[in-house]
Amino acid sequence: MQLEIRPDPAEVGRARKWARSRLAGSGIGADEPLAETLVLLVSELVTNAVVHTGCPAVLRLSLPGGPAGEATVRLEVADRSERAPVPRCVGDDATGGRGLALVDGLADRWGWTVEGHGKRIWCELDRCAPSSDTAGHAGTAECGTGAFLGPEPAAARADRAYEGFEGFAYEAVQAV
Repeated sequence: MQLEIRPDPAEVGRARKWARSRLAGSGIGADEPLAETLVLLVSELVTNAVVHTGCPAVLRLSLPGGPAGEATVRLEVADRSERAPVPRCVGDDATGGRGLALVDGLADRWGWTVEGHGKRIWCELDRCAPSSDTAGHAGTAECGTGAFLGPEPAAARADRAYEGFEGFAYEAVQAV
């Protein structure tokens, strides 16, 4: 499945709507963490293509074809710019520059390749089946960094530090 993107910021919203409709058609519910993460990644990669290249792009989405279970969802954005994607370190007051850091933190894998007179940036999210030892907690699964389906174990919650940021609460997850 693919969607052609014009170099216009309004295309980001259209890409999110398109991705949500494709997810719904594949049986991935809009309220699943996988869907929410994927839509955020679509937003970040399409925004990067629109803002930093000024060229048309193509958004591709590869979804699992079978019933819910272990599978990989792949997102790609191909554009006609030969400029490499470069993660940036930005200050607290910057209004942008965090897109690739989000992709790196949310996707199970990501990268980019040169393609003709342009490039392809891709990321993958693993969709996991419920683990057999959590039968009493339907939907619980642990996968790579990108997807966590179902209730979170108390031990994982205990390792979180809650902090405030400009009136919003966010969680800083500590590595165990």
